[in-house]
Amino acid sequence: MLSDYLPIVVMAGLAAVFAIASLAASSLLRPHKPNPVKLSAYECGNDPVRLPRGERFSVKFYVVAMLFIIFDIETIFLFPWAVSFRRLGLFGLVEMAVFIALVFVAYAYVWRKGGFEWAHDEVSPSETDAIEMRERELDEVTHAR
Repeated sequence: MLSDYLPIVVMAGLAAVFAIASLAASSLLRPHKPNPVKLSAYECGNDPVRLPRGERFSVKFYVVAMLFIIFDIETIFLFPWAVSFRRLGLFGLVEMAVFIALVFVAYAYVWRKGGFEWAHDEVSPSETDAIEMRERELDEVTHAR
């Protein structure tokens, strides 16, 4: 009974050893040259600047992330269908065509509403100052070498 689970335990053990060995090797072999630009916070194209009290934080990035997850989960439904495609026959093909059409309509709707764009056309003054300061720090670091 327990011998049936032995390959699973061995595989899990090998996976854990490989993960730990990979992390240890990368921490020992990597170059370590920190500078202000590398150490600054950066998240998906948005400069991490504090907004004035009255200004609201843009949540467009999170909307795009949620939409990605939704559409990604919907594509996961294609795998079980592909496995049993021959058994389902024409009925399964029509059902999946309807499903894909609905996903495409939702995708087109979100695209038309601008849900996939989180970049702003205008840059706020605080962002401009932060960008200029970051560029000056980068110039100082590159000229110091």
